[in-house]
Amino acid sequence: MSKPSPHEPSHDFDFLFGRWNVHNRRLKERLMGSHAWEEFDAVQECRPILGGMGNTDELVTDAFGDTRFIGMSLRLFDPQARAWSIHWVDNQRVTLEPPVVGRFEHGVGTFHGHDEYRGAPVLVRFLWTADIEQPRWEQAFSTDAGHSWEVNWVMIFERLSA
Repeated sequence: MSKPSPHEPSHDFDFLFGRWNVHNRRLKERLMGSHAWEEFDAVQECRPILGGMGNTDELVTDAFGDTRFIGMSLRLFDPQARAWSIHWVDNQRVTLEPPVVGRFEHGVGTFHGHDEYRGAPVLVRFLWTADIEQPRWEQAFSTDAGHSWEVNWVMIFERLSA
């Protein structure tokens, strides 16, 4: 009998390849003590790039008025660090945001990065649950170096037929 091959981290995001309906819950006011959420749906498609060392996706929704919102993630795997960097850009700001960096352990990806929100520095955390049937993504901000977190955006994915 042969041993199963060890998990290759460059395949951590393979569960996300394809087309998805994405149910979004987003906090209306971030870092204000708000408990009011807005909900909207979007469509996302994810595909591998660079021979499997990265992937990209586009998230599209008409939930924000007259202008279609299009956001794009660029995920790149660093084989030396054995870590992923995740970059975000959208058609509203058209600026590549600072990356979050991290890895998966036991099916959960944890990624951190530094950014600004309304001119103030924040620590950003993404959590990915690598469920082939219903992946989940969560974003949170911390203003106290990670001692406490405010979850401000959650996405639940449902695979669409090809």
